Amino acid sequence: MNRIEAKFKKLKEEKKKAFIAFITAGYPDLSTTRKLLFEFDRIGLDLVELGVPFSDPLADGPLIQEASQAALKKKVNLGAILNLVKTVRKRINLPICLMTYYNPIFSFGEQAFVKQAVESGVDGVIIPDLPPEEGKDFIKLAHKNGLDVICFISPTTSLRRIKYIANLSRGFIYYVSLTGVTGPRQNLPAELNTNLKKIKKHTAKPICVGFGVSSRHQVEQIYKVADGVIVGSAIIKQIRSSIGKPSLINKVSKFIQKIKSV
Repeated sequence: MNRIEAKFKKLKEEKKKAFIAFITAGYPDLSTTRKLLFEFDRIGLDLVELGVPFSDPLADGPLIQEASQAALKKKVNLGAILNLVKTVRKRINLPICLMTYYNPIFSFGEQAFVKQAVESGVDGVIIPDLPPEEGKDFIKLAHKNGLDVICFISPTTSLRRIKYIANLSRGFIYYVSLTGVTGPRQNLPAELNTNLKKIKKHTAKPICVGFGVSSRHQVEQIYKVADGVIVGSAIIKQIRSSIGKPSLINKVSKFIQKIKSV
């Protein structure tokens, strides 16, 4: 049982829901990312997604794109991020997933990536542009070595594909709450509850909702129907507004604790 599975098992026993924070690794620099990871562990976040900067993102909205570009300008790459995880893993037990596009993994080499990710203490990987049908070999390799591959289900996913993805995904299922890219939204989609209930009929695996979540009220709404919530762009926005200020870590921490709800 890896850290992700253990975390969701514990949350279920305690009748709690997961709060997952997304940050772009290396934004505004790797030192800040390291400090944020220690702070996330201190305040009891359930899981963190580390975004691997990429030049041609498929699902990222303006805030995360901007953060990725800034990190890329500082030469932040997959190797540096894996080294960072290896360093912080000595002090924290917080489950860590990498959110990356497939190209960095392909360039790194699938086997080399899986081996180094596991050795560094990465628990899972989320790859928005790798359809499960086309990533069978990689998924098999990752799961064989204890690295969870977390797959997406969206509002437009067919029932047949929901069953396929639910069977394949490990760790948790990432439900994309809306059609479009990441970024804060005023309201959650009206069909969110109905779609989640449909998915839950076909899997007992945890389902976490991301894309567009930016307020405590939205987090509380999602907790009623899902097993966890993922907040990214709203956190990146807090980081951006505090770059160069000594209060950055504290500001981000307070924002998360404010919207985390439970």
